[in-house]
Amino acid sequence: MNGLTDEAYRQDVKSWLAEHAAEYAEPRDFDEIELVERSKAWIRAKHEAGYSAITEPEEAGGAGGSSAQAMIFAEEQAKYHTPIFTGISIGFNMAMAALRDHGTSEQYHEFAKLTHSGEISWCQLFSEPGAGSDLAGLRAKAVRDGDNWVVNGQKVWSSWAHHADWGILIVRTDPSVPKHNGLSFFAVDMKSPGIEVRPIRQITGDSDFNETFMTDVVIPDANRIGSEGGGWGVCMTVLASERNMSRGAVNEEQKPDSVLSLVRRATEQSMLDDSAVREKLCDWYVREQGLKHFGQRLRESGEKDPALMSKVPLTKLVSASLMQKTNAFLMDVDEYAGLFSETNPDQDDTFYRYLWSAAMRVAGGADEVLRNQLAERALGMPGEMRADKGVPFQDLPS
Repeated sequence: MNGLTDEAYRQDVKSWLAEHAAEYAEPRDFDEIELVERSKAWIRAKHEAGYSAITEPEEAGGAGGSSAQAMIFAEEQAKYHTPIFTGISIGFNMAMAALRDHGTSEQYHEFAKLTHSGEISWCQLFSEPGAGSDLAGLRAKAVRDGDNWVVNGQKVWSSWAHHADWGILIVRTDPSVPKHNGLSFFAVDMKSPGIEVRPIRQITGDSDFNETFMTDVVIPDANRIGSEGGGWGVCMTVLASERNMSRGAVNEEQKPDSVLSLVRRATEQSMLDDSAVREKLCDWYVREQGLKHFGQRLRESGEKDPALMSKVPLTKLVSASLMQKTNAFLMDVDEYAGLFSETNPDQDDTFYRYLWSAAMRVAGGADEVLRNQLAERALGMPGEMRADKGVPFQDLPS
């Protein structure tokens, strides 16, 4: 496929999707277990056809293709409603970013082949009840025991951990140094003895967030990603990747909360005569197109451009807010805000997306945290005063 022109590649992708994704031409609802199974099966099918992890090397379970080919496939796949649960996205984006940039070659290739072929899924074990926005204040700890580490502590908001095969975990390994310096990063088998996952019921009625408790969990040192005490740097790589996941390829014709869809709905309701409505739609369209083109720039040259990478928090900051505003607008159009309809699943879906958007403005970095990062890293403004700077973690108030 690497010798094909972009147009020929697109035609091959269209033909393949028409045959293998036909059952996902329309939206379908699945329970959790079926969604997980179908998501893995879809990745396996793409892997066999050379469409999984298109830009990754073949020895890492990828296709060895170009970024242009990856974009072409994403655009064509967006015309279907193919299944993907969060554990797949975490694996392809966050876990692989950690392993690619900080792991050994053996670690990366071993896990990449399993992940890109759909054999395993991942969860993220970062936040704690007392360490969310201040993630470096985490208290889950790991103590060295020969060639192993023994982990004790609690994590929270672990998306889809109850269906994950592996987790990316950051814990404290040295409390005698300042809080950012005593952290280490691991890949942990979620079937390990001592791991207990408890789902949390959310406002949407779903329970895909979890609490994860670790009691004397043994992790081989061979599963440490990066240097001992160097976990914060790995964590920053993962969070940058997570924030860049916020907006994928947008199929503007099908996406119900895309601005073009909103314009059609507003036209049907004769709302475009209102200048306030037109102003909102224009503003959202500019933001939507900005996200689209900024994402394209990141794919093409992001890692080669540190100045551009410092602006990555923009993707999540803008997309989460946009998701909330556009779905609130859809509810206003039909005058049903806050109500579920047993006869109109589209209204249910809109209200669900609106509720979920509130979580999106916190998960992966709250709006305030992202604005601080943009101010300090992208704009070069002075950092906030920190009373804990340079203080050993063990000397901080508990």
